[in-house]
Amino acid sequence: MEYVDVAVIGGGQSGLAAARALRAHGLEPVVLEASGQAAGSWPQYYDSLTLFSPAQYSALPDAPFGGDGDRYPHRDEVVAYLTRFAELLDAEIRLHTRVETLETDDGAGFLVHTADGVSLRAGGVVAATGAFANPLRPALPGQQGFTGQVLHVADYRSPAHYAGKRVVVVGGGNSAVQVGYELAQVAKVTLATRAPLRFLPQLREGKDLHHWLTSTGFDTLPPEWLVHFVGGTLVLDPGIYQHALEAGRLERRPMFHALEGDTVVWADGTRERVDVVLLATGYRPNLGYLKKLGALDADGMPLHSGGISITQPGLVYLGLEFQRSFASNTLRGVSRDADYVIPPLAAYVCKAPAAAGL
Repeated sequence: MEYVDVAVIGGGQSGLAAARALRAHGLEPVVLEASGQAAGSWPQYYDSLTLFSPAQYSALPDAPFGGDGDRYPHRDEVVAYLTRFAELLDAEIRLHTRVETLETDDGAGFLVHTADGVSLRAGGVVAATGAFANPLRPALPGQQGFTGQVLHVADYRSPAHYAGKRVVVVGGGNSAVQVGYELAQVAKVTLATRAPLRFLPQLREGKDLHHWLTSTGFDTLPPEWLVHFVGGTLVLDPGIYQHALEAGRLERRPMFHALEGDTVVWADGTRERVDVVLLATGYRPNLGYLKKLGALDADGMPLHSGGISITQPGLVYLGLEFQRSFASNTLRGVSRDADYVIPPLAAYVCKAPAAAGL
């Protein structure tokens, strides 16, 4: 059976950052990517998606986007950027290789089993599969009898299919507002949220918010502290979303009570016919392949401290939301987390405990 130093599961931004850090520690990682390109979930996002951070604050270390640093790169630019980064990375990347399950090796490390029946022995594992493949689809009261469509924003690509329709977008985060605003150009749209929207201007004193996040160190604050500064969900507003709501081009209402037939029953008891309910309700880590290891809690969330497994020596995570900071699952922040979790992983793979007589 083939042996690899470290199996990096996922070839998106987190997996590539992990491979770079592992190579810097003298290890030979093998990146296992389920899709046909090393760009993670970016190719699957909706067509109009742009980064919420400017190019100069969105790059991986020593790999600038190039061009105007103040622009907001489009989805396809990010795909091209990551593909180029992968091509220049001195690491083996195996495409069309989906990992189905992991188990501990009788010796040390792990057995990695793929969907095509191949198994590898790995000294260590980086779980870097992100969350896009595991959208959170909460059950809505009355959903089974609803005659319209209930979709997740993960299924959304462009507004063309929704022209002239009545759409309710459930959620109050960046994606909900950005997609809702786009849909409102061709459809009648309501944002259904449990709390009023909180807008955060993208520009302050002529500089993008990410200038202040990085220059002040806010990006690196631990998640336990963030609750004291960030209450609820914030929406970055380039100056168009709040104005659109105030102008009536789309509306926001408290979360509806139920779905019934072809209608929604709003919290105030009124009923309204709706064609599509679009869930912008987030995602959960796509880590089902770790279930057999006992590395997840009852809700499928990883048991970890800062991205280092607390149940399985030799297993680390990258790309978890708020893993170590506000920026953990972003292009600008994932390499900082890689620099934190890879050194102890490298020590484990190089058998530091045995060398110390333990």
